[in-house]
Amino acid sequence: MAFDGIVVANLVRDLSNTLVGGRITKISQPEKDELILTVKNYDTYKLFISASASLPLIYLTGQTKPNPMTAPNFCMLLRKHFASARILSVTQPGLERIVDIKIEHLDELSDTRVKHLLVEIMGKHSNIILCDDENRIIDSIKHISGAVSSVREVLPGREYFIPKTQEKYDPLTVTAQEFLDNIAGKPLPAAKALYQGLTGISPLIANELCHMAGIDADQPAHTLPEEFALHLFHCLGDLTQRIKNADFSPNIVYRDGTPIEFSSLPLTCYNDFEGASTKNYDSVSVLLEDYYAARSKFTRIRQKSADLRRVITNAIERAGKKYDLQQKQLKDTEKRDKYRVYGELLTTYGYSVIPGEKSVTVLNYYTNEDLVIPLDADLSAIDNAKHYFDKYAKQKRTFEALSRLCRETGEELAHLDSIRTALDIAESEDDLAQLKEEMMDYGYIKRHYTQTKNGKKPPKKGKITSKPFHYLSSDGYDIYVGKNNYQNDELTFRFASGGDWWFHAKGIPGSHVIVRSRGEELPDRVFEEAGCLAAYYSKGRDSDKVEIDYLEKRDVKKPNGAKPGFVVYYTNYSLIAPPKIEALTLVSD
Repeated sequence: MAFDGIVVANLVRDLSNTLVGGRITKISQPEKDELILTVKNYDTYKLFISASASLPLIYLTGQTKPNPMTAPNFCMLLRKHFASARILSVTQPGLERIVDIKIEHLDELSDTRVKHLLVEIMGKHSNIILCDDENRIIDSIKHISGAVSSVREVLPGREYFIPKTQEKYDPLTVTAQEFLDNIAGKPLPAAKALYQGLTGISPLIANELCHMAGIDADQPAHTLPEEFALHLFHCLGDLTQRIKNADFSPNIVYRDGTPIEFSSLPLTCYNDFEGASTKNYDSVSVLLEDYYAARSKFTRIRQKSADLRRVITNAIERAGKKYDLQQKQLKDTEKRDKYRVYGELLTTYGYSVIPGEKSVTVLNYYTNEDLVIPLDADLSAIDNAKHYFDKYAKQKRTFEALSRLCRETGEELAHLDSIRTALDIAESEDDLAQLKEEMMDYGYIKRHYTQTKNGKKPPKKGKITSKPFHYLSSDGYDIYVGKNNYQNDELTFRFASGGDWWFHAKGIPGSHVIVRSRGEELPDRVFEEAGCLAAYYSKGRDSDKVEIDYLEKRDVKKPNGAKPGFVVYYTNYSLIAPPKIEALTLVSD
């Protein structure tokens, strides 16, 4: 993802068209590094600004956030200066990742004053800085002292300037000769030479420029023939001309339904990617809100599921070691039948055994071949036979016990693997709550109770509202997908009727997929789409294709005592499906 100078240029164009001439009616600071400016300009707009080190942003939003009981100092300062202030302009210096909001207000003596609210979108160095009209810093949302940065201090009273940590050229003004000498002449990969030598150009746009020019992004720039370097410069010129003309095309690139990149210019470098699709937007603010909402939701769920993942990973590791040991011990019992044969043959031919012998050769009447049987010279033939029968009986008991333990451990591993797959599918805190409940039910997490005064267990807090996914096929059939084992059981054995169709990835953990048949014969396309859903919501979702079993629900059975989500069936159809679900519509129930 690239919040680069081009996206900022797109934002500045939109903010200029929307906010210039408007009056600031409200200022709030919901978080220590966030601001929301409410601007009245015919309509009411909310400008969200974040200087977060992990997610710096600026865009127009319709959402609100709760404010602290006591406004922070920086918020109070802005309220003091900008009560009913008017926005004069929104500009961007060069192609820097900086938004300069020029604001006119009245001071205590009712004289007109001009201030600048500078928003720097620079990763961990992001900041929101208030300056006077002479570039003197009044205050900032983050104070940066000389002990923190040797490049620039951001403190009240200091002069504001844009730090020049590298000698970069402005892509809007760079000449062909400067480009050839100082960018195309670098002993760096072509893409890296572009984003390290030009202001506001991200690695994403550098790769896009190389793709437009038909150049390998990893080829050293200084090895490019001059005509190729000039062609790359002309591609840069086409791009900068679009920026100068404000000809932006905000878009998000998705891969298998997940947003992976965004830009304010078309990203043709993703055209050849399998599973890639593009969604275009009229407003870059709406794009940013959608993109970061999806990304932050994904990140938040991953963070909240980290503890559950750690528990499951440790449990899988322990169960895996136990299973390997049991398999090894089971392999050691493979000689048990040999000891039984030794005992039987010694019982039959014991009369021919000479006392004190260490072995005897007899005819094995099972194979009609001679067999050498080792003997304990201190024991008689009958006692040797009894010794071998005892070893056989012991190993038989061990085999039976280990076979049962291996089966149980294998089922436990499959159960744990299914929970891990469900964690990858989870999209909400309710989904995680249901998974946590399952883990507590099976002892992977200890359930803590706080007894009430009468000694009874308290009722469960709240109700888990996680529901299966509900999709609509291209032909209008309802398709339901379980998010976890409990939902899989609910869908298959309580929700689905006998004539509905059941789908599941073959031999790997995954969701139960139910197609409501409505008593009709389903079109082939419905089977294909349901297969794609079963492939996508399975452990094989990163594979190119997944084998899917499908059959009528009436033929799916659950063994007594089986863990949730575990079923058996003895006849089925099969199909091969790619884990692609872009063509399907997710229904909000």
